[in-house]
Amino acid sequence: MEEVDEVEAEPQVYMACILHGHRVGVSYYDSSIRQLHVLEFWEDAVDYPLIELVKYQARPQTIFTSTKSEESFLHALRRNDGTNESPTVKLMKSSIFSYEQAWHRLIYVRVTGMDDGLNVKERICFLSSLLDIGSEVQVRAIGGLLAILENERIVDALEQKECGGASIAVDSISEVSLNKFLTLDAEAHEALQIFQLDKHPSHMGIGRAKEGFSVFGMMNKISFFKCSEELMASLRETLKPVKDVPHILKSLCSLLHLNNIFEVGIFGRLREQALQLHVYFIDKATSSITTELAYVYELVMGVIDVTRAKGKVYGTLVKEGFCEELDELRQIYEELPEFLEEVSSLELARLPRLFGKNAPCIMYIHQIGYLLCVFEQKLDLSILQNLEDIEFAFSDGHREMARFFYRTSKTRELDDLLGDIYHKVLDMERAILRDLVSHVLILSLALVARQNNYVRPVLTQETIIDIHNGRHILQEMTVDMFIPNDTKMIDTGKTHIISGPNYSGKSIYIKQVALIVFLSHIGSYVPADAATVGLTDRIFCATGTKFMTAEQSTFMIDLHQVGMMLRQATSRSLCLLDEFGKGTLTEDGIGLLGGTIKYFEASNDPPKVLVCTHLTEIFNKSFLPPVYPMTYFQSYPELMPQCLTFFQSEKIKFYTMSVLKPGERGTQVEDIVLVPGQALLCYGVPKELITRAACILDSVGRGMLVERLKHEKISAQDQQCKDALENMLTFDAQNGDLDQFFQDSFPSHKT
Repeated sequence: MEEVDEVEAEPQVYMACILHGHRVGVSYYDSSIRQLHVLEFWEDAVDYPLIELVKYQARPQTIFTSTKSEESFLHALRRNDGTNESPTVKLMKSSIFSYEQAWHRLIYVRVTGMDDGLNVKERICFLSSLLDIGSEVQVRAIGGLLAILENERIVDALEQKECGGASIAVDSISEVSLNKFLTLDAEAHEALQIFQLDKHPSHMGIGRAKEGFSVFGMMNKISFFKCSEELMASLRETLKPVKDVPHILKSLCSLLHLNNIFEVGIFGRLREQALQLHVYFIDKATSSITTELAYVYELVMGVIDVTRAKGKVYGTLVKEGFCEELDELRQIYEELPEFLEEVSSLELARLPRLFGKNAPCIMYIHQIGYLLCVFEQKLDLSILQNLEDIEFAFSDGHREMARFFYRTSKTRELDDLLGDIYHKVLDMERAILRDLVSHVLILSLALVARQNNYVRPVLTQETIIDIHNGRHILQEMTVDMFIPNDTKMIDTGKTHIISGPNYSGKSIYIKQVALIVFLSHIGSYVPADAATVGLTDRIFCATGTKFMTAEQSTFMIDLHQVGMMLRQATSRSLCLLDEFGKGTLTEDGIGLLGGTIKYFEASNDPPKVLVCTHLTEIFNKSFLPPVYPMTYFQSYPELMPQCLTFFQSEKIKFYTMSVLKPGERGTQVEDIVLVPGQALLCYGVPKELITRAACILDSVGRGMLVERLKHEKISAQDQQCKDALENMLTFDAQNGDLDQFFQDSFPSHKT
């Protein structure tokens, strides 16, 4: 560790890393190209393997982090993989990475292309299309890095502010995708229903939320049981020896509830009480134990110690004898007090007896290490000068209870020899339990795959998606019969535009493709007959999904998502656009959607794009190259001048949800399937109505009066009304015959 000094400005990569819980925020600036990158990822491994991947991808020369960072995190930042020179890790004041300061610095960053004079709200909207400003760790990392580079004047890419200060020159800001890792943001999780939290209906905020109808909820094979309070009390008494039951429940609920683990060998007293209360779920559960459940029982019971005595110095979960290294560390920790007493006596033998009534001792403090504790009175400066190897650390307590802690050569030796022994034990146990949970999770995925006839996908380096008879993992469970569809996205056609009537399954189709891609990347089988999926780095979703707490309109959220797609999507990305453009004026929506599709079409290596739309105007020759069959214009010749096909792009494919009658393609009932082509503009609406609507739209568009429809029946009605008006004007109200008047005026109606 070294403090920050002013160095000569050189084109290099500077990085800032922040750890908050298990979330890691990273930002790095490449001064040679003036680009600022940011990413966030979840890291729960002890050795932080993803940190190594980020360093390999960014290749920073200097890494800045907070002085409050954990030692294991600092070790991961300094670690050298052997292929490159280790980066220099510099510790900065934690206040630089505080959320408030970082947010303020980020909001006022100057990015090339940003208009001058934007207010704070407009700046937030602009930056939202570049990165996830709702992520606290991302904001802290990028804001802290900007502040460090500007305050220390480390880089030469500085621009002078009007107020006289210096500002980092930033040409672009982008979120980084880790190589061979799939990234989904919160909007994608919401749109694809990967997680869905159902809040408790209580208006008073009483009760806990639960997982709703989601991919996680379906994959999470968990069983529940209800019983009387007497039975619950007995169950609690039975499980008292188990340490950290909530932690076990959270870790192992991926397959079964805690009671299912222990019911294989349940206590007789609990079984008797259940029978007395006429609760037979235990016998029923025992009789229905499957091979998989027995396997999980043996797996869990072979690792977790459910009977560990309370008298132990600390709670533990892993059985003794399971891991020799863990048992050795436990023994060292449990024998540590006696060992420290012996070391203290040796230390006192070489130190002067000037410590007062209470002799000092060596203590072990979690996360701090080994220290010499002196009671009641702090050592004089003269004593410290005579004992050069003693260094004051800190003190606690007041007056009679005061304790003063010092580091000595012996305590430093213990730090090097034993280290933070308690957390070594915890870290090793977490690693073992994480491996156990991964086995249970894999079994859970296997059970779901077998129950729902999933197949093993083929992952490939090619940027393709080839799915045969794909299904929606959630939708197929809510209907009696789900109609599968194929997907083929290859190099010559990566943009698929899907049209069709309402409620035909367009949105379900594009989400099912994204979910199959997602499941393929987490190691699960997929709902299809066959699937070949190219490695994907990110899934973008502009599907009109709005968070309940969002302060923006659905259209604004979609604009941000599309902005992220246009700036950050690569050839390995998958982009979903569902009815994009419908939240504003029709003309603006058509232009935005057409411009977005044309942007992807013009790209040399575009991402895979799935578009659902009702805006059939984009098929017009002025927006996109349409692909209308000539048979279509035989029925609607009046539309042909507006939809002439003058060229066809190989990068764009058109599909529609078509209704198949019984007997077509071997179907026994009426189905809606995806077929090549574009949606008809009528779908059962009479031809005369379509023609009339086109005339009205044309007149309104040109600002002309809408001419009255010319039709025999309408003309006859007009003439009848005109005759009735003339009869009424000539009718003698005092002497005329009213019945005869109505008969003459409306001969087809009888009075």
